[in-house]
Amino acid sequence: GGQNRSAFPAAQGEHLHQKMSENGALPLRGKVLTVDTMNANVKKVDYAVRGPIVQRAVQIEKELKEGVKKPFEEVIKANIGDAHAMGQRPITFFRQVMALCTYPQLLDDNKFPEDAKNRARRILQSCGGNSIGAYTTSQGIDCVRHDVANYIQRRDGGIPSDPDNIYLTTGASDGIVTILKLLTAGEGRTRTGVMISIPQYPLYSASIAELGAVQINYYLNEEKCWSLDISELQRSLQAAREHCDPRVLCIINPGNPTGEPLRSFPYKTKSNYIYKGCEFHSFKKVLFEMGPEYSSKVELASFHSTSKCYMGECGFRGGYMEVINMDPEVKAQLTKLVSVRLCPPAPGQALMDLVVNSPQPGEPSYQTFIKERTDVLSALAEKAKLTEEILNTVPGISCNPVQGAMYSFPRITLPERAINEAKAKGQAPDMFYCMKLLEETGICLVPGSGFGQREGTYHFRMTILPPTDKLKIMLNKLKEFHQKFTQQYS
Repeated sequence: GGQNRSAFPAAQGEHLHQKMSENGALPLRGKVLTVDTMNANVKKVDYAVRGPIVQRAVQIEKELKEGVKKPFEEVIKANIGDAHAMGQRPITFFRQVMALCTYPQLLDDNKFPEDAKNRARRILQSCGGNSIGAYTTSQGIDCVRHDVANYIQRRDGGIPSDPDNIYLTTGASDGIVTILKLLTAGEGRTRTGVMISIPQYPLYSASIAELGAVQINYYLNEEKCWSLDISELQRSLQAAREHCDPRVLCIINPGNPTGEPLRSFPYKTKSNYIYKGCEFHSFKKVLFEMGPEYSSKVELASFHSTSKCYMGECGFRGGYMEVINMDPEVKAQLTKLVSVRLCPPAPGQALMDLVVNSPQPGEPSYQTFIKERTDVLSALAEKAKLTEEILNTVPGISCNPVQGAMYSFPRITLPERAINEAKAKGQAPDMFYCMKLLEETGICLVPGSGFGQREGTYHFRMTILPPTDKLKIMLNKLKEFHQKFTQQYS
């Protein structure tokens, strides 16, 4: 119970404190932890998706609440891929099962469909003491890992997946950082290099900085809808070999922030989702189609999560990774590493299970589930098209078709005067642009400089998640602002 956890028992501590002050023996010194004495790698971390623009947006929201007059009524946050915060509805079946898992008394309630109850019972039976509040095994709940493996096997047309190769993770991010941690070694020219596509999602650059690995950029080709050129990969690799040891290639399909599906060959992958006109091929499937000389040797780690797509359940922090062809001794080290953090959140694991094991034809929830999923995905596809169409009517903005994911990464042409004024302020020109946009319209976007872009080009990333009517208003406000900005600085 209520132990006193200080270094001395309370009374003795009081007494000692008094005595030290009397003798003036308490040294007057600064803090132990200062910006100069802290971990230097942490200071190198930069995470644009929640950077200065977003901090200012939060401030503006406060000001609006306090009645400060602005030229707009509300802040529209198109900066982060947070589907539910932007009004996307949760899938009923997922929430029913989560409710049943969290409050099992509801299993006696006839308001819940049988298939939801069965899923909840199965998950609870694999939890310690039948409670979702118990720790799970470090690699994740056993039956969930089996379900994930079956799902991957179905997805890839029968290519086998072993539950022992599945690790449940705290969102995809956690798995990605863990794998990067295993790979980071060496000093100077032997230091691990990590190849990431530019533009990139700042999780990668931030993790690489934190671990003290070396970031190697390869550029996607914007002129060809952000496609990947093998020659660019080779250029990047040759250049990197001069100063580090390139050991990891990161590939995201379709991309964040560009929303483009990829058609290439990886070592470490994360899958999202795709609209019409393209088919999704997992990297694992491609690897196995290349024959045993590749599929039995290439080490591949793939990640997926509950956060995006039609689920949008990013607050649950559910995810998994599958590791392929990993050295058994290294795998033992990986298992040890994840066990230090005990386990990923059990509710996130349960939700991940529902994503890979959703209602089947003939089950009571099937009809509703399919309808809700289709509605979300078709709304996203419609908003992707709308975004591209409206932005491309603006002189000085060009937007590639958004073929997957929920982001668009339009290129903006900025007048010379604006570029110079930004540089005089010590700001990236697209940061200057986005900051002005926020102050004048209440629209919160992330500047392209936070994701990386080719020298001399400027972009912003916006999510296409706001409800269609809001998105239309936002796009038109953006159009007006861009025209005004261009006039003002030309």
